[in-house]
Amino acid sequence: MKKFFNEYMDGIKLEKWQLIGILCLVFVISGVFGWIYEYIFYYFNGGMEKFYWRGGNFLPFINIYAIGAIMILFFAFKYRKNPFLVFLISFVSTGILEFFSGLVIYEFFGLRFWDYNTEILNFLNIGGYVCLRSVGFFGLSSLLLMYVIFPFCIWISRNINKRLFLIISISLFSIFFFDEIYNLVIARVFKLPRAYDVYSKIGFNYMKYR
Repeated sequence: MKKFFNEYMDGIKLEKWQLIGILCLVFVISGVFGWIYEYIFYYFNGGMEKFYWRGGNFLPFINIYAIGAIMILFFAFKYRKNPFLVFLISFVSTGILEFFSGLVIYEFFGLRFWDYNTEILNFLNIGGYVCLRSVGFFGLSSLLLMYVIFPFCIWISRNINKRLFLIISISLFSIFFFDEIYNLVIARVFKLPRAYDVYSKIGFNYMKYR
C-alpha cells in the first residue's frame, strides 16, 4: 500500500475507464459523506432532541458535497504534494460554490435550504450562505478526499475485475443520480410524491426552510 501511495503522489496514470468509474464512486461517497455530516451536525444544532433527514432525496445523499468533491479534484489534484495548498484551494473554491449556490437558489426559486444566520458556530457568515465553519469543514474534508478516498478508489479499480468495477461504480452513480433527478425534476413536473412527502408522512423530521 505504501508503494501504491508513493506512486499516487508521484503521478499515477489512469485509463479512461478507470477515471469514469472512480469519479462515479467519488460522487456517491462524497454525497453520502455530506449527508452523514449534516445528519450529525443538525442533531446538535437542533438542541440534541431529534435527528433530521437532510437533503431532498430518498437516499442519504446531498448533491452539493458530491459536486464540491469533483470540483476539488479538478482544481487541486495537481497540487496533491502540498496538503496546505490543497486545503486552501478547496477552502476558497467550495466557499464560492456554496455562496453562489445558496444565492441563486434563493434569488430564482425563493428557497433557503440553509441559513447560517440561524445556526450554531456560524462565525464570519456572509448573508447566511457561507460561514467559516462550513468552508473550514470542506477544506479539511478535501484532505480526506485527496489522500484517502480518491486513492482508495484507484486501488479498488486496480484490484478487482474491470467489468465488475464499472458495473458497481456506474450502477451506484445511476441509482443516486436518478433519485436526484426524480426529486428535483420528474416528481415536480408530473406531480408525483417526492421524498419529502413520503418521509414526512412516515414521521421523519425535516428542517423547516423559508
